[in-house]
Amino acid sequence: MCGIVGYIGHREAYPIVIKGLQRLEYRGYDSAGIALYDGSNLNVCKTKGKVADLKTKSENENITKGSIGIGHTRWATHGVPNDVNSHPHYSNSGNLVIIHNGIIENYDSLRKELISRGYSFKSETDTEVLVNLIEDVQKKENIKLGKAVQIALNQVVGAYAIAVFDKQKPNEIVVARLGSPLAIGIGEEEFFIASDASPFIEFTQKAIYLEDGEMAIIRTGEEVKIRKIQGDKMVDPYVQELQMNLEQIEKGNYDHFMLKEIYEQPRAITDTYRGRMLVDKGIIRMAGVDDNIEKFLNAKRIIVVACGTSWHAGLVAEYIFEEYTRIPVEVEYASEFIYRNPIIYKDDIVIAISQSGETADTMAAIKLAKQNGAFVFGVCNVVGSSISRETHAGAYTHAGPEIGVASTKAFTTQITILSLIALKIAKAKGNISKPDYQHHLSELALIPEKVEKALNSNEHIKQVAEKYMSSANFLYLGRGFNFPVALEGALKLKEISYIHAEGYPAAEMKHGPIALIDEKMPVVVIATKKGHYQKVVSNIEEIKSRKGKIIAIVTEGDENVRNLADYVIEVPDTIEAFTPLLTTIPLQLLSYHIAVMLGKNVDQPRNLAKSVTVE
Repeated sequence: MCGIVGYIGHREAYPIVIKGLQRLEYRGYDSAGIALYDGSNLNVCKTKGKVADLKTKSENENITKGSIGIGHTRWATHGVPNDVNSHPHYSNSGNLVIIHNGIIENYDSLRKELISRGYSFKSETDTEVLVNLIEDVQKKENIKLGKAVQIALNQVVGAYAIAVFDKQKPNEIVVARLGSPLAIGIGEEEFFIASDASPFIEFTQKAIYLEDGEMAIIRTGEEVKIRKIQGDKMVDPYVQELQMNLEQIEKGNYDHFMLKEIYEQPRAITDTYRGRMLVDKGIIRMAGVDDNIEKFLNAKRIIVVACGTSWHAGLVAEYIFEEYTRIPVEVEYASEFIYRNPIIYKDDIVIAISQSGETADTMAAIKLAKQNGAFVFGVCNVVGSSISRETHAGAYTHAGPEIGVASTKAFTTQITILSLIALKIAKAKGNISKPDYQHHLSELALIPEKVEKALNSNEHIKQVAEKYMSSANFLYLGRGFNFPVALEGALKLKEISYIHAEGYPAAEMKHGPIALIDEKMPVVVIATKKGHYQKVVSNIEEIKSRKGKIIAIVTEGDENVRNLADYVIEVPDTIEAFTPLLTTIPLQLLSYHIAVMLGKNVDQPRNLAKSVTVE
């Protein structure tokens, strides 16, 4: 979940590495560090805090020179966030320096063994153990750095993306990955290293994504050499053309990435169905589904595996798939799925959902499903990500880069993709009439325009946020398709404002949560006219009779709920299955404004990281 950056070439490395770390700070931001080789000295600067703190410290200490550099922004696993535990880490000799994203699970036994051989450690990290293990192998075997890295990695258990530099061989950086992402940007007589392509997008459009279990030796003036860590087999590099541009990863005129990404949702949803949904022809065209349609038609069960916001999108998909395809669906937390003994059949379809395509728990669930013979379909946003390569087939959401840690456009684009899949299968199975199918396509095409309309409530939502920003607890309620939206709304508020919030099915309120309701409790109720409207109105009456404060998300023109609620926020009308694409918008904005008013770091909430690449 940390971010790593590196550069080797003819430019000054410092500005490239610092800017790269700023772009990767969504992956972790409790400490940061940089190492630069200036031709004679290897200089390291690191500090607790943000990349901005590192920039100030390194410039004050004049550690800015060199055409080779590596940097790291940290989400702490082993060792508290402080200057000493920050990366990069030196080996005992001071010759080797390393940055690392991941966890070395057997670091304690390795540490004890190295101590017995005379090594000492300054930090509490597993990473310092790894760099000294590499040095120990290098000394004992009298071998080059690349071979020492390979032998050492065959002794560790865990996950990693690493970059290692040896000042005694100052024309190369050795990198490797297992379970954590690593991209190599290919320039003219220069190379870039990063957890994703965003740090080097303005320098090159060409990148190599290392596969699990691969390492690479990157030398100036030579082609990248890739090997298997186990078996030492050479691998032909596959150079990809990047589909990202610089504008996508900048904030523009917005105060925060999260707000920018909320407002990007009309475009993101359009981009997700563009070229796939041909309304005038009544066609949904998706290669990953088309090429495997028989598997979908013959599936006895669909299992969705995901984490966090993606899990909530999976819950929406459960309602949509069961409604239209009549295939039973189970939605599993990937983190729990892999730690029990799940029943997986060969005719199951497993749909894995992940914004980053790198979520470690979801990757582990995919591998388990494949081992049991299931067909695995991936839904992710990042082209070339691990999940896109590990699954049998899949679909990209085309949401564009999502930098804010709290997911927004990922959620709505995932629902869009899953809706397209469900409708396509329903039509192929004959479960939906032609007029009804055509109506759904036409309505889905109108969703971006309706999201724009929902965004027009921003100023009103800001007033609601101001009223309730000091509340200690929130309750979110929804029914049917909008129950997962209630969960997602509560998660957003927790993530970025640190206010306790819980989401429930509205009918479950009287089975316990109703005990919490008093005149101080804001209750956010999703009460659109489609679905179980009268039942939700009854739930609102129950809240009102106990003096709870009601914030209702309603369909335009609703007067019944307006007469009961303290505040109403309107969204346009649509088909019930598509209401989550609209009702989630005011909940995202409500969370955003409350967090801003409380002075929280909206884009980088405490203790969180965007891409969870450790289990």
